[in-house]
Amino acid sequence: MGEDADARKINHGFLRDHGYVTEADVISTVEFNHTGELLATGDKGGRVVVFQREPESKNAPHSQGEYDVYSTFQSHEPEFDYLKSLEIEEKINKIKWLPQQNAAHSLLSTNDKTIKLWKITERDKRPEGYNLKDEEGKLKDLSTVTSLQVPVLKPMDLMVEVSPRRVFANGHTYHINSISVNSDCETYMSADDLRINLWHLAITDRSFNIVDIKPANMEDLTEVITASEFHPHHCNLFVYSSSKGSLRLCDMRAAALCDKHSKLFEEPEDPSNRSFFSEIISSVSDVKFSHSGRYMLTRDYLTVKVWDLNMEARPIETYQVHDYLRSKLCSLYENDCIFDKFECAWNGSDSVIMTGAYNNFFRMFDRNTKRDVTLEASRESSKPRAVLKPRRVCVGGKRRRDDISVDSLDFTRKILHTAWHPAENIIAIAATNNLYIFQDKVNSEMH
Repeated sequence: MGEDADARKINHGFLRDHGYVTEADVISTVEFNHTGELLATGDKGGRVVVFQREPESKNAPHSQGEYDVYSTFQSHEPEFDYLKSLEIEEKINKIKWLPQQNAAHSLLSTNDKTIKLWKITERDKRPEGYNLKDEEGKLKDLSTVTSLQVPVLKPMDLMVEVSPRRVFANGHTYHINSISVNSDCETYMSADDLRINLWHLAITDRSFNIVDIKPANMEDLTEVITASEFHPHHCNLFVYSSSKGSLRLCDMRAAALCDKHSKLFEEPEDPSNRSFFSEIISSVSDVKFSHSGRYMLTRDYLTVKVWDLNMEARPIETYQVHDYLRSKLCSLYENDCIFDKFECAWNGSDSVIMTGAYNNFFRMFDRNTKRDVTLEASRESSKPRAVLKPRRVCVGGKRRRDDISVDSLDFTRKILHTAWHPAENIIAIAATNNLYIFQDKVNSEMH
């Protein structure tokens, strides 16, 4: 990737831009399913919107299908905890798709306290010709039934039905920050600030606590859990990140309670860079295993890092996301932006990584060529087949045309949530209350 010469490489044509207006419409999570045919978003209003990719048109067989709204449903409602006098907001923190077992699709969605399993099914036929029911579905008087007929299935307009299958409640004292489905397809875990629980997808009334970092005296608390994820292939391994910048890889075969980690990944701090903000900006906001399972990707406030599971001492790659903000940390602390939690994502072949930034910018880093690019998700770039132009942020000195000054960045326009199609160069970007979907028309397949 890189600058203008490489603009052709990320020639993302815009597919869809959904504009909303209210606070409840602010998107809080984005997730592709395992095939990439479905894309789910959750918002602060507790709604889940599922988009489906349209099939390729017969007139233009090589044109990729767009994503259109497939189903919308209310996943969570606002609640009130009377024991603690606390409001539990309906905001969807995370969505995770379950691997597809049959014609139906299933996903997990969670707010701060309650995880729900939803089933999404299609119906395009309806039964007709019942013997004991009339056309409205009411039972007939048996004395009027004089002959028997065989009910038949008649075609009808496609209906997408969403039904709640399970509700996993009362498992967490603190706010849930992540959920992850195990590769065994039977269990999943949920993590809050101090504990991680293991659930069976068929059992709602109990879970097993597998990590508990709560000290006996809360005044001794030095760190919290920020994110966790299961290994994509080994069902016994999982990782969780902390607000101190460390990663702990745990093996459930070693003990029922994984308080003693198998591996600790931590980068030694450079004393020359030590400041009041060091601990805040080193907090890991997201961790993702690579599809191969060999690497882990982490995001902290200023960087994304790639870790090799076989090397704990330091990351094998570190990429600066927006190093120009290092001199602005004081004002970012005052307006609370320094606590923003940015996510990160791998492409399908683990060769490119993506993460968000401010001013509706998002960054991409090519691990092979070491090139990087800054792109902007905006109304201007959201016209169909528009080409995204690389953007540059300058810090004083000479400015090239189209450069943007670090002082004019809009910190209210931030891209926290991103997702990458599992097999193709299609990305979904949540920019506050807009969903942008971009596609690389030149390199549609992974390289």
